[in-house]
Amino acid sequence: MRLQRTGIVAILQPIRALLVRFAVISLMAVAFALMMVGKAEVVVVDRTRAAVVGAAAPVIDALSRPISTAVSAYHHVAGLFDAYAENQALKAEIARLKAVDQASAKLTAENAMLRDLTRLVPDNPVNFVSARVVGEGGGPFVRSVLINAGSRDGVARGQAVITGNGLVGRLTDVADHASRILLLTDLNSRVPVVIEETRERAILAGDNSERPSLAYLPPDARISSGQRVVTSGSGGVLPPGLPVGTVVVGRDGVPRVQTFVAWNKLEFVRIVDFGLDDDELPEAARPPAKRVGGAR
Repeated sequence: MRLQRTGIVAILQPIRALLVRFAVISLMAVAFALMMVGKAEVVVVDRTRAAVVGAAAPVIDALSRPISTAVSAYHHVAGLFDAYAENQALKAEIARLKAVDQASAKLTAENAMLRDLTRLVPDNPVNFVSARVVGEGGGPFVRSVLINAGSRDGVARGQAVITGNGLVGRLTDVADHASRILLLTDLNSRVPVVIEETRERAILAGDNSERPSLAYLPPDARISSGQRVVTSGSGGVLPPGLPVGTVVVGRDGVPRVQTFVAWNKLEFVRIVDFGLDDDELPEAARPPAKRVGGAR
């Protein structure tokens, strides 16, 4: 058996050597032959090529699916990370914009109130000081507020306090850095006023309610709701023409005044020096003195 295999190998070795020597030439000859066949039998070659492509397409598609799925999953996960980062950035931006919006709203409100203070300008040039309301007066039956302006700021007892809407009241007590305002609604407040339309004079008397009453009206006074009420200037307590409010006649027939000032929105005020010395006022026209609670 070994002698037989040795004989076969001896026969094939010359053929193998010949093929190796002429391999390049053989391949070139085969390629040339295929080109000639393609030129001669175009239909057969096209059918063969189509058959090969048709058979290989499903295999290529099956092999490419895991790769495309992995690429798609990678892009999806990368998109999730990008979306999370963008979401965090948007949350931070929303929080920042909320803070800016709150600060802007506060500044807008304060600007509107300060602009209101410039709306009411007395006829004659006067000195004034703007201040902020920092607290309410003591006791449930005392309608007064504290402001952060005092004698060191140039304010004095008896001076008028106004806003852009109208008269608020007068200063009753003044410390170095704080003062108390006696509001028009306080039981101790008495302000000479006049009905602007009919020129009927009266005293605006506070009674600790939101609407002070009109006292000492003439018996034949023509009073109706909606009439405008301003200071009369009588007694030299306040200058004439400061807006106070409008007349409201209730079911009981008592004429009261709906003030222009909203007491629950009182934040900024202007203390005006009309040149009136509180010591020179008549005793009845002087505001009652109270201790300034909490003033330092």
